[in-house]
Amino acid sequence: MPPLENGDQLTASEFLRRYDAMPEVKKAELIQGTVYMASPVRADQHGDPDSILQTWIGTYAATTRGVRASTNTTTRLGRDEVPQPDGSLRLLPEYGGQVRVDKKGYLVGAPELVVEIAASSASVDSTAKLDTYRRAGVREYLLWRTVDECVDWLELLEDDYVHILPDASGIIRSHIFPGLWLDTNALLDLDAARVLAKLAEGLASEEHAAFIAKMSAIA
Repeated sequence: MPPLENGDQLTASEFLRRYDAMPEVKKAELIQGTVYMASPVRADQHGDPDSILQTWIGTYAATTRGVRASTNTTTRLGRDEVPQPDGSLRLLPEYGGQVRVDKKGYLVGAPELVVEIAASSASVDSTAKLDTYRRAGVREYLLWRTVDECVDWLELLEDDYVHILPDASGIIRSHIFPGLWLDTNALLDLDAARVLAKLAEGLASEEHAAFIAKMSAIA
């Protein structure tokens, strides 16, 4: 079986066959039929920011019934679309979620929230992958462009993404996951303690309590 190479043009099925046969490859993605292989990861531009966001979504999932967080998980979105987002947050199917786990352990379907960290606005995360998530129906897309020092939180309305804007204090609140609050200023400062403190406020809010009650009624 030929190895995966950057720029290969493949279907999702062929991509996954080759990916499964290359356990030494830690990250590869199929975006609009084109293979993208991972490059070396810098601590300041990706590793440290990624750690903060994974802790943020993981904490929300740990305290919210019916919600699951995943890190760097291959996600099949269509015939030519198999991204591996840095992070995702999804509702479980029994709570109305649109994602299932297949027999190989891959996610199938569009997570409600996808999180990506990109070096700059020129990254594939800001261009082709953004369009992939939009067409697949990812309801919210959080893109942190670390070099540009910018956080874009997009919400899918009808068939296009629009920005969820921060308030005067730099706080953005998810419309899909009540209580998922993000202090963007703290995030850009790489201040994990402040990021988690603001999330704790969201988890203690009335909107999160109402969401928990709703999820409990479904179970």
